[in-house]
Amino acid sequence: MTMEQEYFENAVTLETYMAQMESNQDKSYSVYEKFEMPQDEEFITLLKEKNPRILVITEDWCGDAMMNNAILRKIAEAGNLEVRCVYRDENLELMDRYLTNGGRSIPKYIFLSEEGEVLADWGPRSAAVQEFVDGLKAKLPAKEDPQYDLHFKTVIGEITDGFVYKTEFWDSVYQELKDVLTRSLK
Repeated sequence: MTMEQEYFENAVTLETYMAQMESNQDKSYSVYEKFEMPQDEEFITLLKEKNPRILVITEDWCGDAMMNNAILRKIAEAGNLEVRCVYRDENLELMDRYLTNGGRSIPKYIFLSEEGEVLADWGPRSAAVQEFVDGLKAKLPAKEDPQYDLHFKTVIGEITDGFVYKTEFWDSVYQELKDVLTRSLK
């Protein structure tokens, strides 16, 4: 069985991953360019001192990954952290170690020590984003309804727009990542 550190060593950098995206690239870069890191010297100092590595399980078609990876990249740049990405569908053995409610939900962030020990993981979305998504999906008709596909496409569009334009979602992702990293590094 391949260890997380081995996946990390063989993965592409987050910068390379974003540059190679075939879906959602413009939206991801939009979030990346607009998200402003909070002034949080204590957190950034902790990151620089402990130097965790972050292994990301992702796919570029995923809306959550489109938003969250852009925010993670800002955190990584501020803390001078190394982030590497693997594609979920090419790495199911790894993905299946980090299921969410039994599903292969992404992105998943695996926080590693410098020695490769798994410290914590996070993903696929913050509680605030989950509440938003659940609220929209609750309005969908039953799957048997002839209008389901049309309504589903509309909901996906609303979710994607929320990910791209709602700064409070970006802030919630930042805060949860900060909390998990802080707890795992202290």
